[in-house]
Amino acid sequence: MEFCSSTTVTAQKFFQWKPAAAVFFSCTRSLPIAQYLKPFKGIQRSSFTTSPRRFVHPKYLPCEKVITRFVASAAPATVDSSVGDKLPADIQVIETPEPNSRVRLSVEVPAAVCDDCYKRVLKELMKRSKVPGFRPGKNVPEDILIGYVGKGIVKKAVVESILERTLPHAMSSVSGRALEDSIRISTKFPEMENTYSSLKFLRYDVIVEVAPELKWIPEDGYKNLKIVVDIDMEIDAATAAEQEFSRRLKALGALRIVTGRGLELGDVAILDISATTIEQDESTRKTIPSAESKGFQFDTEDGDRVFPNFLIAITGMKRGETKSFPFVFPDSWKQEDLRGVCAQFTVECKELFYRDLPELSDSLADKILNGCTTIEEAKRILLQNFLELEQTAKEQATDNAILDQLHKMVEVEIPPSLFEEQGRQLYGAQLLQIQANRKLDEQQLPSLSSPKAVKNFLENNRENITSIIKQNLAVGDIFKRENLQILTDDLVKEIENSTAEFKQHNQEYDEERVKAQVQEVLEGAKVLEWLRERAEIQYITK
Repeated sequence: MEFCSSTTVTAQKFFQWKPAAAVFFSCTRSLPIAQYLKPFKGIQRSSFTTSPRRFVHPKYLPCEKVITRFVASAAPATVDSSVGDKLPADIQVIETPEPNSRVRLSVEVPAAVCDDCYKRVLKELMKRSKVPGFRPGKNVPEDILIGYVGKGIVKKAVVESILERTLPHAMSSVSGRALEDSIRISTKFPEMENTYSSLKFLRYDVIVEVAPELKWIPEDGYKNLKIVVDIDMEIDAATAAEQEFSRRLKALGALRIVTGRGLELGDVAILDISATTIEQDESTRKTIPSAESKGFQFDTEDGDRVFPNFLIAITGMKRGETKSFPFVFPDSWKQEDLRGVCAQFTVECKELFYRDLPELSDSLADKILNGCTTIEEAKRILLQNFLELEQTAKEQATDNAILDQLHKMVEVEIPPSLFEEQGRQLYGAQLLQIQANRKLDEQQLPSLSSPKAVKNFLENNRENITSIIKQNLAVGDIFKRENLQILTDDLVKEIENSTAEFKQHNQEYDEERVKAQVQEVLEGAKVLEWLRERAEIQYITK
């Protein structure tokens, strides 16, 4: 006969057991903890995490999963004994808040319950044990049965029976708040055995992570947001459409070698560029690797994209000529360590070309943009396309600015498991993106998926992961507070589109999971739309 001999007990361990293979304790009825914890339903941590479908941080907390504020009492609370099977006496539970949205449940099981479990264990043992001199299933004197099975085995079985019957009752006090699979019994199993042996009752502690509670600063501050959105000039539709038209027209022309003159606006030059720092002591000059470039193709119509006044500095240069000039990197330079650095640039003009462009006429319209019959039509369609892109980029920039402000307006203690799951999802999405771009081979994948690599990612991106979680929780809280709704037709249509994508790529999917994700995305979009309508938004073009 084989009995359970584990020295520690954790609820998470029990959840992993399968009914067909594992027994809570082998000398009694088979019963996995997932089954006897059914009376309460934990909140899935995925309810707080992101989904890479539509927004930067799109997976928001659904309204039915947002938990109302609960203040745990320090006084013993009687647990409803209607959960699971009825106990012969009430168990007592003291609920104590812990850091990081965790709760400690200190459970005390009275002697009456322990004695009832003891009797059940003996009854089950009597059915299953083949005690010499007694027919199977017949009554065996208690002392003989215990002597045959062993006191230690019986004691372990009784403690496990007590846990099996009382844990659902203890968990009922956090029903609707506990995060799924976050429960663990922190009291060591030998300690519980000793308590039961000496006192004939049982005490144990349960640690469970609960849904985080948000505190808005100020309260309802999201209702009158003041947002400043920086818009990059490159997304200006009119400018972008003109540049795209010019690019397509240039592609129809040919490059000719310039002779007899120097570089002027409209030319294309092939340049070798190098730079060193300017120091008082010339012996300490250092090269600036990031400023060096060989065979750099410079289109003079791109203006000062290399650095301010670069075009002016090289205008007039001829093929084979070298020119040197000083430059001070501005405070707005992208590379921070170069800001304010005095440098000496050397530019050699290797080749110099001018563009031989075809005469602009409606005959070129179809070549510039397929299907167009006139130049004006091509320009109009390009402008319309860029207007749509501009609006999308503007909305995305606005949403990002709103989300950035929301996470600064809430205080919340984030459960460790929620942080880890969010971080793992972000890391997984990052690896998939790298793999999709074919920048990752099969040999690299195992090392990047190792526990060490994941841990490093979580630590290095702690601030970003925390911000995303706070944004998601804030959006979910607003959805519930303002009683927002999404249209059923929109939900059904989006679910159909999502499942169609899975079917198109012959991928398996969980219909309920897809529905939940789609609903969360739509709820997030609804909240952002609601916030945009009420916010004071100022757009600043860089």
